[in-house]
Amino acid sequence: MSLEHRAFVYGGTDHFLAVTEPFLRSGLEAGQAVVAVVREPNLSALRDLFSDGDGIEWVDADGFYLHPVRTLRDYQALVNKFAPRPVCALAEPVWAGWDERQTLEWIRYESLINEVFKDSGARALCPYDRETLPPRIVEQARRTHPVLLSDGPAMTSGDYVDPVTFGAHCDRSRRFGRPADAEYFAVQDDDLHALRSFVAERALLHGLAKRPSQNLVTAANEVAANALQHGLPPVGMWIWRDGPKLLCEIGDNGLWRPAPDPLTGFIPPDSALQQGFGLWTVRLLVDLMELRAGWDGTFVRLHVR
Repeated sequence: MSLEHRAFVYGGTDHFLAVTEPFLRSGLEAGQAVVAVVREPNLSALRDLFSDGDGIEWVDADGFYLHPVRTLRDYQALVNKFAPRPVCALAEPVWAGWDERQTLEWIRYESLINEVFKDSGARALCPYDRETLPPRIVEQARRTHPVLLSDGPAMTSGDYVDPVTFGAHCDRSRRFGRPADAEYFAVQDDDLHALRSFVAERALLHGLAKRPSQNLVTAANEVAANALQHGLPPVGMWIWRDGPKLLCEIGDNGLWRPAPDPLTGFIPPDSALQQGFGLWTVRLLVDLMELRAGWDGTFVRLHVR
């Protein structure tokens, strides 16, 4: 069964409830596993319309939408948990509190839903508040959802872009710059002990907490090992502070091509042996991973707060 992925552009609480209540009830009537991941005050307003015994799993979106790749993983866990029953999910993304690069990653996440769950038979309705969200976010919903619902009947989105093409556009829109005072470390052989020590020392120097520091060391080690195995020398690493974030970038002279699947590293792998497991793991470890491949080489940038 194929995925039903709709964006719901609403204005005000009454409009929100008028559409989301019957959506959830339709899932219950169809015997589907019904999940509502919604922000307050919409969450409480919607719960008041149902009884505790209705069987809906209620989740506060502010605690669920913390990291796009982890959220993707958690939704996949929900789908697997209820299988073979299809999931009916009211899924309201959280758009507040992100910088420009993180916002782009969340927009890409909405597009990836179409690929990750394409054969799940799930039904997903994603509310977008046109009264509070920036117009750009609402406009992007038309490109990441095949079907739109607003003031009238549901309609096919003429602006929808498939996940592969959409992801390529996201990558091209990134701008990479590096400060002149970024510290450099040359990766000269397969023994990455010195690199791990270098990253750990700089993380401590910049006041990074223990867990994110350990995660950054592990992520940098994985990316450097990948560059040594698949890239072209020289391989190097830069590290610097950018406001509340510590950035670590590993680069080599090769041109990374995500063959055979350009979504490799974004789609949750089935096992550690599957291609893309390393990149997927790196994305889970850090707040944001960006990749740029061009004439001057391939560069992977890791962001950690």
